[in-house]
Amino acid sequence: MSDAFSRRHPLINFIYFTLIIGFSMFLMHPLCLAISLLGAVSYALCLKGRKALRFLVCAMLPLLLVTAWLNPLFNHAGVTLLFYLPGGNPVTLESMVYGLAAATMFVTVVVWFSCFNAVMTSDKFVYLFGEIIPALSLIFSMVLRLVPRLKAQSRVIANARKGVGRDPGSGPLLQRARSVVQIISMMITWALESAIDTADSMKSRGYGLAGRTSFSLYRFELYDKWLLAAMLLLAGFILAGAGSGLIRADYFPALQIEMPTLLSSMVYMAYAGLGLLPVLVDGGEDMRWKRIKSTA
Repeated sequence: MSDAFSRRHPLINFIYFTLIIGFSMFLMHPLCLAISLLGAVSYALCLKGRKALRFLVCAMLPLLLVTAWLNPLFNHAGVTLLFYLPGGNPVTLESMVYGLAAATMFVTVVVWFSCFNAVMTSDKFVYLFGEIIPALSLIFSMVLRLVPRLKAQSRVIANARKGVGRDPGSGPLLQRARSVVQIISMMITWALESAIDTADSMKSRGYGLAGRTSFSLYRFELYDKWLLAAMLLLAGFILAGAGSGLIRADYFPALQIEMPTLLSSMVYMAYAGLGLLPVLVDGGEDMRWKRIKSTA
């Protein structure tokens, strides 16, 4: 999918996702978790629409609930005892709150990575790192495309087998299992051959050689400079707030969560601005387009 933010310079996209995913992993204050989750869900919906909604409801919501429920069963740290499990293990308030926070963090990072995978295409990686680390950038771009290509190829193989009467979804259980194993074997062979073909193709084009130039449509425009400045300013403010303890949250041995103050509220607003930046860019582009249409 293509939106206004994903059409910006690849450096802008890469720096943004590096910042927001890093903050989502390490800022464990409940307000920070909620803000990052809101930003991730909003941008995923902007990128993929109903497909993202199905992914969030059918995959991420159950994952959030299961992860939050499992943590108190294995983590018994904390000083506020709530009750005992049938096996005699205690369940504490701290373990339950931390389980919910950790589950929210995990789901948020997964959603951000799904957006990252949709925006940071393989050509953007090759553009950014092709001259610095050509071999690694090529491998990483192939890894990013691996799962979508495997899914598409598996459908092709399954439809072909269905056309000759070997439908993997029909027949006895043993026959279906044998059919799935055969498809997996075909997929592994296809993936290895495809990787060799890609490597030979790039080598024949002189990829990674010194002095090699490549065509690119990407231009670092003035708008990109403003976006980069805004991202770095917001990130610096967030780091300053985190370093000063304004958004600190400790879950063990006892809950110690900093309550919002005037200064910390400014940090939360900066974090909200960073988390919602892609949606704001898309909204600004839509407003600009509507204004152009109305004056045409």
